[in-house]
Amino acid sequence: MTTTRTTDRGTAYFPRLAAERLDIALCRASAAVARAADAHATGEGLGVGQHLVLQMLDAVGPCSQQTLSEELRIDRSVMVGICDGLEEAGHVRRERNPRDRRSYAVTITDSGHRRLTQAQALIPDFLEDTFQALTPGERGQLSAILAKLLRAGAVGPR
Repeated sequence: MTTTRTTDRGTAYFPRLAAERLDIALCRASAAVARAADAHATGEGLGVGQHLVLQMLDAVGPCSQQTLSEELRIDRSVMVGICDGLEEAGHVRRERNPRDRRSYAVTITDSGHRRLTQAQALIPDFLEDTFQALTPGERGQLSAILAKLLRAGAVGPR
């Protein structure tokens, strides 16, 4: 979490800045949640990126690393390492894409399904701990607002 230092005048500057600049507040909140997610994932032995890849493969089926990278908004060079780690652990396999022999289709394995199920079971407690300052209604509102921003293209690469 971001710590707030008191200025010489005895007032904390950051809360005022965050109230004035929604972009700053959102960046700081996002960074704090990302750190919490990374710490949680590291403790569980499955990185956030790995979890997202397994979740997407489970939901949509085999797809290319490029598609995974674009849909999950993970840099292509990082995606290679994520898929390497998942393949090494036996959670995915890469095979030549039958529609495009120049690319590989990444497929979740039975081991990957089991690992995803284990990881998914821990998510509700993580979310409860991370967002305990918000009521269930506020969590729903925040989720809806963020989804709206992402759908509108206001956030993310252009």
